[in-house]
Amino acid sequence: MRHRKAGLLAAGAAAAVIAACVVPSPTFAAAAASGCQVSYQNVNTWQSSPTSGGFGASLAITNLGDPVSHWKLTFTMPTGQTLTSGWNATFTGTTSVSATDVGWNGSIGTGKTDTSVGLQGTWTRSAQGSAPPNPLPQPTDFALNGVPCTGSTTTTGGTTTGGSTTGTTTGGSTTGTTGGPGDGGGSAPALHVSGNHLVTASGQTYRLLGVNRSGGEFACVQGKGMWDGPTDQASVDAMKSWNVHAVRIPLNEECWLGTSDLPAGGTSGSAYRQAVKDYVDRLVASGINVILDMHWNYGQYTGTSSACSDAVATCQKPMPDAQYAPTFWSQVAATFKGDDAVVFDLFNEPYPDAADNWADPTEAWTCLRDGGTCTGIGYKVAGMQSLVDAVRATGATNVIMSAGLTWTNDLTQWLAYKPSDPTGNLMASWHSYNFNACVTASCWDSQIGAVAAKVPVQAGEIGQNTCAHDYIDQVMAWADKNGVGYTAWTWNPWGCSGGSVLITDWNGTPTSTYGEGFKAHLLTQNP
Repeated sequence: MRHRKAGLLAAGAAAAVIAACVVPSPTFAAAAASGCQVSYQNVNTWQSSPTSGGFGASLAITNLGDPVSHWKLTFTMPTGQTLTSGWNATFTGTTSVSATDVGWNGSIGTGKTDTSVGLQGTWTRSAQGSAPPNPLPQPTDFALNGVPCTGSTTTTGGTTTGGSTTGTTTGGSTTGTTGGPGDGGGSAPALHVSGNHLVTASGQTYRLLGVNRSGGEFACVQGKGMWDGPTDQASVDAMKSWNVHAVRIPLNEECWLGTSDLPAGGTSGSAYRQAVKDYVDRLVASGINVILDMHWNYGQYTGTSSACSDAVATCQKPMPDAQYAPTFWSQVAATFKGDDAVVFDLFNEPYPDAADNWADPTEAWTCLRDGGTCTGIGYKVAGMQSLVDAVRATGATNVIMSAGLTWTNDLTQWLAYKPSDPTGNLMASWHSYNFNACVTASCWDSQIGAVAAKVPVQAGEIGQNTCAHDYIDQVMAWADKNGVGYTAWTWNPWGCSGGSVLITDWNGTPTSTYGEGFKAHLLTQNP
């Protein structure tokens, strides 16, 4: 977004349709030893009326018996609660529930825990107690492949050994390796472009669905350290409880490079680069793909729609600068070369057309691709082609996102002016807010759909300047229909008075109703 954005689905939207992944019903073999334990985690609730609301939670399923290659978990919802949706399992029933693995998460070794499964539902209660039940009653009668989850193991001879095995917990969340669809393990999948889709190494179509995590673009240059909040495993687990499979991380060009004009008290140079590397590695290891975005950059601009008069990277500029941007992308690419779970978003929101007062669209598109001297911009510009070249010169094959005009909302000439990529791993970057020009399904069909028919399109930012979710609901419905990925602005607890803020705390409590709406929708989606 051109300005720093600070803002859950109305809880009524929690009545989403139960995920309908269709997989063959597995045959469960009897084990010589069996036993299990289930922990109900990451529980959050919200209220939509005086006597009703919604909730979300995740399940940590620990296998205490012999290894299983497929599983079915059964349980009973408490009185007043109804299951409406879930993820990473095929669910049947709304009060008496069964959840069956979806293939990639079917194997659970002895003493191992699967934390990938989650659910969402509604709660009701009498008018005498109008607030959400606290704590929310948990499901009962958990059984794994027909064996009650009591925390004990039973052998085929009937011998029961007491005790239980649990995972290491931090802040109430079980830590450990988790996976994502298509990756066959804990880490996020390596991605490449095939036609107009992103695909995994096995050829499975994959969409980047998740959130933006702001902080890395402004904290350093404002002398406030690094991230404006935690980036530890607990904060990553909070994202996973929303079914987040992609996180877009805005970066600051000068903080990465450690230029001399940064203020004291921030984190820059090698310390900044290591902090980015550590956070990216943590997200990828947790099954979350990362989009690295060059958000703020060097170059003085005081023309139309200027966000600041500083030459220093303290705000959004109309284009990347030729002085530092190619070096930035050369270093970023060298750092993450070989990790194709990481995607490079070359520049946040170009607006050379606004800098030229929208006088010549051809000139603006040429500036976007080729850079150089661009009308209305006082510094020498790095075009998208020079940044693609800088990345590929390192040998990195990571997928690259290249933006359009008008703060990345205009893709009308993207196909004609796209940069050349020798690897073919190029996709289009698009942003959509309710205050942009192209804000209707008919406009998206004619302008964005034409690009999405040829190359993958990622809505790197979606949002609205209210705390509702009516606009992003329309964007997501269109994107789901057209195979477009999206990451919502923003996973930061800044208060929703200005819109587009998803959480109220770092535990992932959604804002009302913008965050609630996005979370409820995301929980129904597979990447």
